[in-house]
Parts: sequence; structure tokens; C-alpha cells
Amino acid sequence: MVDLLVIVPIRSRPHNARKVLAAWDETGAWDDAALVFVADADDPQIAQYRRIAAERSGDGKHWWIVELPEWQPMVPKLDQTAVREAGRFPALAFMGDDHLPRTRGWARVFLGTLAELGTGIVYGDDLHRGESLATHWAMTADIVRALGRMVPAPVRHQFSDRSVMDLGRALGCLRYLPQVVVEHMHYAAGKAVKDEIYAAGNRQRGFEADERAYEEWLRDGLGRDVAAIRAVTERANEPDHDREGDRPASG
Repeated sequence: MVDLLVIVPIRSRPHNARKVLAAWDETGAWDDAALVFVADADDPQIAQYRRIAAERSGDGKHWWIVELPEWQPMVPKLDQTAVREAGRFPALAFMGDDHLPRTRGWARVFLGTLAELGTGIVYGDDLHRGESLATHWAMTADIVRALGRMVPAPVRHQFSDRSVMDLGRALGCLRYLPQVVVEHMHYAAGKAVKDEIYAAGNRQRGFEADERAYEEWLRDGLGRDVAAIRAVTERANEPDHDREGDRPASG
């Protein structure tokens, strides 16, 4: 069983799913990480994802597709999947379907750094925003279990990356790994066409709603989330007085 699960929400981009799988093959990621695409059953391209799964069945790689009953925004897809899997994997990650790992052994570097941190969040160089923004990230599963979600701020799409970085900084456990390249093939970097999926994620009304939710979380929720995670990690680090030899003498 591998220790890292990477969650990739996807809609109407089967061509990107093929690129992601190829990038994982090329970087040897399967030895350390599993991959799940989170799709919508009402996606007009859902048959194409099923075809890809059928083509690669029996390839020995640990990946699968989850089909939600109907469309959901990116963050609900992430949160639902992360909460469901947080008991099975020590670490969970987010990448978009336009993120392509380029560094061989990247997943092992992520896991090694998270093990050093104990509780933490890491991200690499996306060749677009670099250290300034975690457009992808990996975090220890105890964070997801403590919060009951993966993205701290109650947003639907925008500002998810910023809230993850804010949380990591507040906890003192955010680490940028410039030696790991996970290229963001985004239209803003001139590496993709601005399609309807990009347009939907950036519509003004949704952006403004997410911005308000993010700012409210910064003001009222960040401190609570930090306290919740610290409480969980402190309990996990307490000595186990019920172990044989540690029990106080009776009488």
C-alpha cells in the first residue's frame, strides 16, 4: 500500500487524464503514490474516462476513477474524497488535471518531507507561480481528519490554494520544495487554451463569493482551524500511559 493519494478533480478533459497518467509513468510515481480522478456522472465525456480505465485495466498501477452523481465544484470534490480516504492514506494531495509532474521521484520527496514535518503541507515548483502560490499541494492526513475537509476556507474554487498556504504558515509547517517540478499547464501560463472549464471557474460572481468566504475565514476561521489541528496533534503525541510498564502502580 502506498502512502500518498493524489486527488485530481476533472470534467470534460479526458485528454488531460491521459497526459496525467503518462506523466506519472514517466516520473515513476506509482511506487509511492496512488491517483484518483474525481469525475461527474453527468459529464458529457464520462464514457471517455471509462474507456481510458478499460484500456489500462490490469496495468498494475494504483489508480481509479470516482464518479459523483452530478456536477460539483472543485473544492467539494476534493473535500469529499479526502475525508473518505483520510483513514487509509497517511498523506493526501491535490493536483489539477492540468498539473503534470516532471521530477522523477517527486512523490517520494513529498512523503519524506512530510515525515520530517510530522504534521505539514508541502508543494513544489509549478513553473508559473513558483513559491508564491501552492497551485498544488500535499498534506498529512491528520489535517484533513482534524478539520473534516481538505481545503480550510469554505470556498467552491477560488482561494483554495491561498487558504492552504495561510493554514500552513499559521501552523509553522508549510514547506516549498523547489527541486520538485509539477508543471502547471494553465492557460494563464500560455500552456493551454482557455476552455469552458477554465471560464466557469473564473466567472465574476463565483469569484466574488469565494473571495468573501475566504476573507471571512481569514478573520473568523483560521484561528479555530489552527487550534483544532494542534489539539489533534498534541493528543497524538501524548504518552500512552496504558502501555505495559507505563501504568502507575496501584495501591
